[in-house]
This record gives sequence, C-alpha cells and structure tokens, in this order.
Amino acid sequence: MTAQAISRERRYERKPALRRWLFVHKWSSLICTLFLLLICITGLPLVLRDEIDGLLDDALPYAQVAEGTPNVNLDRVVEAARKLYPGETILSVFVDDDEPKIMVFMASSWEAFRANRRSLHSIRFDAHTGDVLKQTKPFGEDGLTFLQLMLSLHRDMFAGLAGELFLGAMALLFVAAIVSGIAIYGPFMRKLDFGTVRAARSPRLKWLDLHNLLGVVTVGWALVVGTTGVINELSTPLFALWQQTDVRAMLAPLQGKPVPHTSELSSPQAAYDTVKAAFPDMTATSVVYPGSPFGSPFHYVVWTKGKEPLTSRLFSPVLVDARSGALVSAVTMPWYLRALELSRPLHFGDYGGMPLKIIWVVLDLVTIVVLGSGLYLWLARSPATRPERTVAAMPLPSPEGAE
Repeated sequence: MTAQAISRERRYERKPALRRWLFVHKWSSLICTLFLLLICITGLPLVLRDEIDGLLDDALPYAQVAEGTPNVNLDRVVEAARKLYPGETILSVFVDDDEPKIMVFMASSWEAFRANRRSLHSIRFDAHTGDVLKQTKPFGEDGLTFLQLMLSLHRDMFAGLAGELFLGAMALLFVAAIVSGIAIYGPFMRKLDFGTVRAARSPRLKWLDLHNLLGVVTVGWALVVGTTGVINELSTPLFALWQQTDVRAMLAPLQGKPVPHTSELSSPQAAYDTVKAAFPDMTATSVVYPGSPFGSPFHYVVWTKGKEPLTSRLFSPVLVDARSGALVSAVTMPWYLRALELSRPLHFGDYGGMPLKIIWVVLDLVTIVVLGSGLYLWLARSPATRPERTVAAMPLPSPEGAE
C-alpha cells in the first residue's frame, strides 16, 4: 500500500459514521467466517439433496402400474406398520405427491419421541401396492448417511437447539457484514471502475479486487440466503411459541377431557379423505397422530399445501376429531410461521426446478470464494500495514480498494 493510499484510508477512517461501519464489518466478518464456510460447504449438497438422495437410495423400486392407479388405503398401510413393530406408536403418515410412496413414522412412544426427536424411524411403502420398500433405524443407529451428516452440520452442528441458535447468530453476523460492506464499498472503491481486477499487481491486491467484485455481484443473493438462514434457525422456538399461544388457546375448551386411546382412534384414511373433500384446492400431505408435540392430543392434524409453485410451499394444518373423524377447523398459521415457510424455499432454492438449483450452487460456490479470499486477505497482511488493513476481511469490500 502506498503512503498516499494509507493517508487516504486514514482520512476515511476519521469520519465517525464510516469508522463505525468499518468496525461492524471487521468484527462481524471475523467472527462468522469459519462458521459461514461450514454452512456454505454443507449447503452445496443440500441444494441437490433430492438428486443425491435418488442416486444413493437403496430402497426397492416402485411397482410399474397403469397411469391413474389409485393409492392404497392408509388404514392398510398403518396396519402393516403396526404388524412390523407391535407395541410401537405411530407418529405420522406422509403421502408424497411427487413420488408414489407413503412414509409411516414410528417411535417406541410419544414420551420417547419428546425426549429425543431423533428416536423415530420410518417405513417406506409403495403407494400403489402397499409393499414395504425400505425401513430405517432411528437417527444415527445405523450410521449417518451423507445427507444426514451434511444436514446436521448445516442445521445445528449436532448441538440441538443450542447449535441452531448459535448458527442463527452467525447468520445474523453475516447479514451485518454484508450490510456494512455495502456501506463502505462506495467510499473506498469510487476511484476504480466497477469490475477492475488489478492482476498485474501483487497477488494479495488481485485477490482483494476479486473479493470485492464477487462480494458485490452476489450481495443480493447473500442477503436473501443469510436472512432466511436466520429465520430457519429459529424454527424450533417459533413452533414452541405457536404451541404455547395459539394452539393452547384453541385446545383450552378440551382441557380435563380424556385423551383418546389408540383403540378409540378413527380411521386415518377417513380423516385424510374428509380434509381432501373439504379443501379441494389444497393437497393433503400428511396425517399427524394425536399426541404430537406439534399438534393436539385430541385431533388428527392433517397438513395441507397449495397446488401452485408458490402456495405449494405454504402449509396449513386442519384439525380432525380423532374419535369421531369429524372436521373441526382449519388453523390459521401466524405470520411468523408463514415467514418461516416462505424462507425455506428461498434459502435452498428448490422451488424452481433444476435451473434454479444450479444457480444456487454457482452462487454458493462464489460465496465460498468470497469468504475464503477474505480470510486469506486477513491472514496475509504484512506486519507493517496490519493496523491500517483491519477491514480487509470478509465477506465484502475492504478499504484497500483505494490503493
């Protein structure tokens, strides 16, 4: 860095507002970078998780049937699951609308599931024949699959709620680094044409220009993914809040009444059909049994979604009386859970088919380069200029663009 550039940088740093932005950018970047690299690297396969899961799936193939063949009765599938695991509790039944499969999720009891959400296991049935295609063991008992490992690292680093909240805080720092980077980009880069990469200068200066350029190019995407990442990491406390407020108020009239025994439960297929008939413009996707920590002890919760590309990501629960099978009500989701639902497809880019997934992968790779180059710029500072280069970190432009 020349004496003139150092003088110009120090002049910028004397401006109180800019100095505050520099402070925010430096420390938010330094604190979150290593964790953001972990999130970006593990996020790559998760964008393509459906395709990877299909390649690695060792389940039996689906039966070849005539087009329009109806699904088997859910009651038959549930009975088959009970015969396979007598004495266990059925948690939910999921009906896939993309593939001809029905998933039954089970655990030794609701108490065991509440104590450890990873204690559940699943049985995959062919939706047309009712044949068992695959059975899984509780999470981790048979070793983690590649995607389970990536998802656990990406979501909570195997630390449960504490890990979710910690990574949410790191994502929030990432957003702060982006916003502060935008604030300091103009003052420090105004003497250079946009996109300038001074390749003939030192390697560090070349990487600085690339870091700044790639950071600005991806800034919009990074803000979206960072913000939605914060929201996603809050899913557990948000659902808990919903349970303690809206759901509790909804169930208040039933307090003190006996919870239905398994032998008293009405047909899950009837509950599924009742909801489909009542909401023909929606797709029923799953039936959650009474007792779920995300539902009601007195009702089946039938989750539905829209049929359009956007509304297919918006889920709404419908309550069906577990004893009588009568439709009770459609539950209006609070705004914060709607925000959570909208954030998920925006975060993973899985709502626009393969073209959008490829765009997400490319932008993720570019962000990894931005983060890695920022770390390099910080570590490669020369001893003589380190005090002046405190904002050459990541993930967006630093004052050395004024060289």
